[in-house]
Amino acid sequence: MDHFEPRDGVLHAEDVPLTRIAAEAGTPIYVYSAATIERHVRVFREALAGVDDPWIAFAVKANPNRAVLATLARLGLGADVVSGGELLRALAAGIPADKIVFSGVGKTAEEMTLGLQRGIGQFNLESLEEAEMLSEVASGLGLTAKVAFRINPNVDAGTHSKISTGRADDKFGIAYDRATAAFARAAKLPGLDPVCVAVHIGSQLTDLAPMRAAFERVGSLIRELRAAGHEILRADLGGGLGVPYNPAVPAPPIPTDYGAMVAEVTAGWDVRLIFEPGRVIVGNAGIMLTRVIRVKEGATYPFVVVDAGMNDLLRPSLYDAWHNIRAVEPDGETFVANIVGPICETGDTFARARAMDRVKAGDLVAFMTAGAYGATMANTYNSRGLVPEAMVSGGEWAIVRERQPVEALIEADRLPPWL
Repeated sequence: MDHFEPRDGVLHAEDVPLTRIAAEAGTPIYVYSAATIERHVRVFREALAGVDDPWIAFAVKANPNRAVLATLARLGLGADVVSGGELLRALAAGIPADKIVFSGVGKTAEEMTLGLQRGIGQFNLESLEEAEMLSEVASGLGLTAKVAFRINPNVDAGTHSKISTGRADDKFGIAYDRATAAFARAAKLPGLDPVCVAVHIGSQLTDLAPMRAAFERVGSLIRELRAAGHEILRADLGGGLGVPYNPAVPAPPIPTDYGAMVAEVTAGWDVRLIFEPGRVIVGNAGIMLTRVIRVKEGATYPFVVVDAGMNDLLRPSLYDAWHNIRAVEPDGETFVANIVGPICETGDTFARARAMDRVKAGDLVAFMTAGAYGATMANTYNSRGLVPEAMVSGGEWAIVRERQPVEALIEADRLPPWL
C-alpha cells in the first residue's frame, strides 16, 4: 500500500496534488511519501513480532537521501552501509553509530578507520584478506571491532542475475565450507571480535524458499561454530524481500509470511537477529514525476517521449525492470505505446508496447514504485544535472535535494595548463 491516490481526477502524494509539485519544482523529480515510509516500517516491525529485539538496519543503498534516513532514524531504525559515504550520510541523518552495520566486499583501510573511529556496531567481512586488513587497522588504533563473516551459501535467489548475491560464483561472502576455518583464523587476530554470521542472497526476492534454505544453512553453521568454541551472539539475515512492481505477475511474499518463516527457522538459535530491509521500506514510498515532451508516431506503436531519461531512472535499462506508468490527470482513455526518454541511446526505453493511460504533449506522468534504487542510481549522462527529490508529509511538501544545474557540471571541469 502507498499514499499515492487520485482525488478529483488528479493523482496526489498524500494531500498534495502532483500537479502542484510539478508546477513549482519542475520535472523530472522524485517524490517521496513520509506516511508510506512510516507505514512500511510499522508493518515490517509487526511482521517480526515473533523475534526478540530485532536490529533493523535500513539498507542505505536503496535510498540515501538524508530526509529519508532522518525519517527512519526518528522511527528507531539503524543502517546497513556499504561505503564511507553512506556511513557519513547515516550519521548526518541522526542514526546512532552503534546501530550501523558496515557491509560490502571492497572496504578500504580508510573506510575501516572511519567506521572504527565513529564506533559503529558491526563490520560484515567478506574474506579472510579483509579480516586481516581490519585487524591491522583496529590494532593500530587500539580498538576492537565486532565482526561478522558473510557466508555465501550457494543458494540461487531466483531473482535477476545482476542482483543475485548468494551463488557460488557471485563475488560476495566466504564459501560455506570455508566458514569454520575463517572464524578460527579471525578469533586469533588482534582487534577482532567475531560474534556474528551474516548472509544475504539477493534483492527483489519473490519466493521465501531460497531465503529459508540460506537461513537453515546459517543455523547449521552457528551450531558448528559453537561446538568449536566460538561465541556467536548475532545472526545477520540480510534483506532482499521484494515489492510488487507489476500487477500482472504474482506478488512477492508479504512481510508477515516472511516474519513467520524467520521465527520458525531461527527458533532456538539464541542470537540477536539483524535485518537489512531496503526496497521493502522505501520502494512503494516514492514515484518519479515526469512530463510528456511529445508523442511521436512509430512503426507499430507511438513513442511517448518524456523529459526523464535513463540517467534519472536506470532500472529499466539496467535490469529490464517494470514500473507502473500512470497519467497524473487521466481522462479515462487508454492506448498502447512505447515510453522513452530524451537520452541519445536506444536503451533509454522505459517500456515497450505498454497499455497505459492515453497522454499527449504537456501531460504529467508518474513512474510508480520508484523510491528504491531510483535517484540514488541517477547520473549526469548527456550533461543532464542530477534529478531533484521532494518529500511530502500530509499537506506539506519540501525539496529534499535541489535540482543540479548544468552550470555546476561545467564548473566542476578543470582545464589543463596548456589549454
